[in-house]
Amino acid sequence: MAEQLQQLILDTLDTQSTLPDSRALKIPGQSSPASSHDAQITILGALNSLLSREMITYETHEVSSHVLTPEGVQIVREGSHEARVWAALPERGSAPLSAQDLKRAVGDEAAKVGQGRAFKSGWIAKEGNGFVKAVSNITDTTQTELRELESSGTLVAGEKALAELRKRKLIIQRKGQWFTVHKGANFSTSIAKPETDLTVDMLTSGSWKKSTFKKYNFDADGIPTSGGALHPILKVREEIRSIFLEMGFEEMPTGTFVESGFWCFDALFVPQLHPARELQDTFYLSDPSTSLPPPSDYYERVARVHEHGGYDSIGYRTPWSHEESHKLLLRTHTTASSAAMLYKLAAKCRGEDVDGDLSAKSQPGAANLSDDGFRPAKLFSIDRVFRNETMDATHLAEFHQVEGVVADRNLTLADLIGFMRTFFRKMGMKNLRFKPAYNPYTEPSLEIFAWHPLLEKWVEIGNSGMFRPEMLAPMGFPPDVRVHGWGIGLERPTMIRYGVNNIRTLVGHKTSIENVENSPAVMF
Repeated sequence: MAEQLQQLILDTLDTQSTLPDSRALKIPGQSSPASSHDAQITILGALNSLLSREMITYETHEVSSHVLTPEGVQIVREGSHEARVWAALPERGSAPLSAQDLKRAVGDEAAKVGQGRAFKSGWIAKEGNGFVKAVSNITDTTQTELRELESSGTLVAGEKALAELRKRKLIIQRKGQWFTVHKGANFSTSIAKPETDLTVDMLTSGSWKKSTFKKYNFDADGIPTSGGALHPILKVREEIRSIFLEMGFEEMPTGTFVESGFWCFDALFVPQLHPARELQDTFYLSDPSTSLPPPSDYYERVARVHEHGGYDSIGYRTPWSHEESHKLLLRTHTTASSAAMLYKLAAKCRGEDVDGDLSAKSQPGAANLSDDGFRPAKLFSIDRVFRNETMDATHLAEFHQVEGVVADRNLTLADLIGFMRTFFRKMGMKNLRFKPAYNPYTEPSLEIFAWHPLLEKWVEIGNSGMFRPEMLAPMGFPPDVRVHGWGIGLERPTMIRYGVNNIRTLVGHKTSIENVENSPAVMF
């Protein structure tokens, strides 16, 4: 029908030059002129198709019309409520009809509305406990007006009558439009669509010489490219990594997702009976289940300080379990990698050469360098860790940990707090608080809180502390060497940055690819 309608418009323009009023058209398949709103919408589609080929131009004229509500349609078919009430009553002098019988005759709604309006018009009267007709004939003006509206969209009686019908919710006003149509630059009575592409067949046959081609729109937007996109977590990771590198840190290798109980817990002076080592908190491997042995002399020093104490510590005074120390597990924190790197950093202090020794990359000019082999270091890592967590809106069994380590002589807690303020200020967090806390491998320990302006409350953002002598001394560090350590999650800053309230929509099968593609770059 669309092509038939387009052809009708072109043929009309060919004979009349101008189509002054599109409401005069008869849409193919319909017997009456296209005066309704829906008919003009159909005509508009045909006009836009012809306009895109510059075959016609048209002008739009706004017009207001009225359409009947379902109640109005019922009145056109059955009569107004007041007329139906009048028709149901007996003549004056006959037995009156009670209110209950009237409801049964015309229905509750018609009886309720029609009774009042019939009284107001003087059509009915009350006798005793019932009603009778007060006049012998009536004119149902409401039905007549609605029929006129249904056919023409307006009333000769004018706005006052329309307002009354709108008040009674029998009609609603609807804005419509009609069109005046003129010939365009490429006017033709043929509706053959122009070619959009020049094909090999056209060139071979020569048909391109007689073909009409659609003009190119050089202002149109191109098709969006479907290139790759970084996940929001990777964007935040890269920004944090840039902050570390800007502050002179070196990135640690952290590719060992599987660690032994020794490096993940024992080397950090975490007691072997600590709850974090239970099955409900840690994923242990079943095959293989045990690790290769760590360096024997270092292993013995760690076992001795746990079981018997040393380095001015009484230790934990509990039996040492070789089985517990050699268990293989998915690392619960990247501090396991930090411990291994610190052990290598202390190699020169022990008079040893260890593969991957960091002393060759140490920072020149550090204070109080001596011949004990120690060199200051600033290390960081951002990688995955695994914990046997109950998954909910803010917890996953696999997540990312951001960790930093600073090793130097005679560091103090004030140095740690000052460094934390500098680091988090670069992340846009200037209002910080520090709360004393407990960690098995740091003393003193601090929880870090930042003021969240959107939530209007203090939010914990990380944990920090100074590694204990029981951890550093067995590695071989000189007594005056102190090491700062701190860690934050990667997912929580990402959720805050991108307004995510459920971590399962950020990571996992519920992640929206569209949101990943459209997420802006992060700037702290």
